[in-house]
Amino acid sequence: MPDRHKIYFASDFHLGTPSFIGSRERELRVVQWLDTIKADAAEVFLVGDVFDFWFEYKTVVPKGYTRFLGKLAELADMGIKLYFFKGNHDMWMFDYLVQELGATIISDEMVIERGGKKIYIHHGDGLGPGDTKYKFLKKIFRSKLCQWLFARLHPNLGIGIATGWSQHSRAANMKEEIAKPGEQEWLVKFCNDTIQAEYYDYLIFGHRHIPLDIVLKNQRSRYVNLGEWFNYSYSYAVFDGVELTLHFDKKPR
Repeated sequence: MPDRHKIYFASDFHLGTPSFIGSRERELRVVQWLDTIKADAAEVFLVGDVFDFWFEYKTVVPKGYTRFLGKLAELADMGIKLYFFKGNHDMWMFDYLVQELGATIISDEMVIERGGKKIYIHHGDGLGPGDTKYKFLKKIFRSKLCQWLFARLHPNLGIGIATGWSQHSRAANMKEEIAKPGEQEWLVKFCNDTIQAEYYDYLIFGHRHIPLDIVLKNQRSRYVNLGEWFNYSYSYAVFDGVELTLHFDKKPR
């Protein structure tokens, strides 16, 4: 029997952009990574923006991602538990991945306890101070009315508009993210405020596209950002039952 006891966390694959070839190369790298962890993984948490855009019509989902979804199905059939967090790019997940993969879909935060450690997990969008424009838009996009209206569009039109918007937004931000000092890094401030109300050993996020492991004000809790698989870091975190550590995927041969 395999010794599956580790928990893996990754985010921000942004599959589907910037081109078919670019996305396919990244998809193959993610699939190779999933193949390497299946021997000891008990759970896999995909913490948002797995897809650069996702919407589930009643009988239609975006085409592509066949190898990625097939590998996840293999992991699920092996008994590995899968979790998908909604990100700002793929917030319109409903029940397709639940039915096909037995995955758990998380809309906002999730708190788990593993190995005596209390862990807070969230994609990271819309938290902390500022960014009021996005927080307003997020409420609209998450609304049932907005989702119903979008579903009335033909998939060719709706998905075309959404992917164009996503790629335009990305083109305006095609630079390597740099962490800000102290609480100028807004998720650090959010974490410090959060642990004043309730203790967590680890607070895990994606969204920022920067791999970070920062000790917080109480000198015990840690803020861990998972980085991304789109441009620079190809990073992920592993909890082995005792400690959470950041790792960096080696370039595939």
